[in-house]
Order: sequence, then C-alpha cells, then structure tokens
Amino acid sequence: LLDMSLCGMYITPKADGRVFVKSIIEGVCEGLTKEFIVTDAEGNEVAREEIPAEKDAAKLFVENHILWDGMENPYLYTMTARLKKNGEVIDEVSDRFGFREFYFDSEKGFFLNGKPVKMKGVSRHQDRWGLGNVLLPQHHEEDMDLICEVGANTIRLAHYQHDQYFYDLCDEKGLVIWAEIPYISKHMPG
Repeated sequence: LLDMSLCGMYITPKADGRVFVKSIIEGVCEGLTKEFIVTDAEGNEVAREEIPAEKDAAKLFVENHILWDGMENPYLYTMTARLKKNGEVIDEVSDRFGFREFYFDSEKGFFLNGKPVKMKGVSRHQDRWGLGNVLLPQHHEEDMDLICEVGANTIRLAHYQHDQYFYDLCDEKGLVIWAEIPYISKHMPG
C-alpha cells in the first residue's frame, strides 16, 4: 500500500465506533484483495473487513469502543491493512488511532468528547542547537517529558510538519495538537 511514497492508508474514526479507511495501491490490482483489521490496545481483534483491491474505501465498526479522552485516557487502537494475493499477505501496513470527537465553541472554548477542556499549551519547534531539525527519537522524548512536566495538555507544532514520531508520542500521552501548514516568512503567489 503506497501513495506517492507515503503510507497509502488514511483512517477516519468517529466517536460512535465507526471507522472509515481509505487505501491506495500503486500498480495493478487484478486478483488482489485488501483486508483491514482493528485491534484494541491489548492486541485483541475487534473488527475486520475484506474488500476487492480495486475499491479504495471500507467501513468498519467497533462495538463497545473506548474513547481516546486526552490525558485522562489516551486509548489507542491499531488498524492493520493487508494486501493479499490468493489469500497470501504480500504487503502490510499499520497505524494507530483513537475514537474521539472535538469542537470549539466561541463562548465556551474547546470540547473533547462533549466535555469542556481547559487548554494549557506550549509552542514547539522541532530543532536543537547543533542538529537543526534532524532529531533522534530520544530528543523527541526529552521534549515530550519537558512539555508534560510543565503541565501542558496541548501543543502548537510551529510552522511546519513535525516528525511522525512526535505526533505518535502526543497521541500516546493524550495531548491535543495544533499542526500548522508549512509557512514561515515568505508569501507565495496563490
């Protein structure tokens, strides 16, 4: 599963337990199927769907699901997509996700799963003296530890796409993220 050198799987969970997954294959699909498996945090299978490889989307449902509830309960599921030929797995990718619902109210603030959450945050640049933004996992973990130590529950990831590892850490810790488009100082036409 591949989408212009990216993982070709896009997961959209809903707070009611529905999970929509879009998957893209580069190359010929004839004779292939896609299988999607959702497992809970303990590794138990909770949903499965198999579709012809020509279809790009599937819908699964997880009964009795647990909500990702910020720092109170950052519960994550895993979606595994398998590309199969004659029943044999020839490619596989996995990603984690949480069931959640959020919105902003101009008078009352931020809501997560229907409950108001006071957002206390920091802004983070992905860089270090002498390294630029070529950080190792341990650097991301050190930043996360410091952010949690000051009591933040949200992070503005400043100016550009940060390493996927840091987004994964944020999901694991229950932090709400504001990810910016890549824009720093120069206006581009259009």
